[in-house]
Amino acid sequence: MNENLFASFITPTVMGLPIVILIVMFPSIMFSKSNRLINNRLISFQHWLINTILKQMMSIHNNKGQTWSLMLISLIIFIGSTNLLGLLPHSFTPTTQLSMNLGMAIPLWAGAVVTGFRYKTKASLAHFLPQGTPIPLIPMLIIIETISLFIQPMALAVRLTANITAGHLLIHLIGGATLVLSSLSIPVASLTFILLILLSILEVAVALIQAYVFTLLVSLYLHDNT
Repeated sequence: MNENLFASFITPTVMGLPIVILIVMFPSIMFSKSNRLINNRLISFQHWLINTILKQMMSIHNNKGQTWSLMLISLIIFIGSTNLLGLLPHSFTPTTQLSMNLGMAIPLWAGAVVTGFRYKTKASLAHFLPQGTPIPLIPMLIIIETISLFIQPMALAVRLTANITAGHLLIHLIGGATLVLSSLSIPVASLTFILLILLSILEVAVALIQAYVFTLLVSLYLHDNT
């Protein structure tokens, strides 16, 4: 109980060197590959899940937007697998770091915006000034729309960071409370342990949902600019 509440969010090091790169690369090992003509059930399930998500996400895009399909499906797999691995005991979740989430959000958002200004210049500029705006409000609306545009990547990163961090903090607090109560009252400790199990199940769903929401919002930004 003397452990710092935020100790699990500290970047792990080995001999003074950060190992974040190795942790980020680790989820790719989870997805097995097969060169066989007939795949096993695990690989077949992976292909079915990827195709289902891809069809649902790419159904709103034109040919230009569908060129991002590999990027988006890789993004959702990476975030989802990283979030799930972070629920394991004594593990580190890179998506709790705002800097990493900004590193994912800003390039994807910037790519979508640059694509819009390149291929749909008039439509992209029209977002800054809605049709029928009174002349006195034009400068203020342009400033507001510009600010809202630049806030989008920050909102993506903060949303993912806050949701994953909050869930880990709750698990840490309830787990510590269960450990303390186990020496004081077994019935109360049993109730908190059940609550901990239910919260862990909820965090599995949150980990997958946040990966989907992050990728879906990037997809919507792309759809608005293609």
